[in-house]
Amino acid sequence: MAFYVAWLTIVDPELNQKTRSRHLSYLQSLYQQGKVAWAGPFTDKSGGMVVYKADNDDEATELAYHDPAVTSGARSVVVKTWTLLDFDTLKI
Repeated sequence: MAFYVAWLTIVDPELNQKTRSRHLSYLQSLYQQGKVAWAGPFTDKSGGMVVYKADNDDEATELAYHDPAVTSGARSVVVKTWTLLDFDTLKI
């Protein structure tokens, strides 16, 4: 299992407000399934970020692109694999 960051940018603020509850319900369901590690909005209100836990790129992409905020067109999304640094073992 790996971490994947989904960067969600609001492209339609009005539509985003309409789909917000479905977006949050979707993320909560995935969190309960162990598929979301962290999620939250950006303080500048431009969108937010979700850190998914998935077995591979395809699964992470599918999870991100099935978010109601994305399927509705309220937000765009970019998904990247993310490696968490272990500072206890980091050699620099």
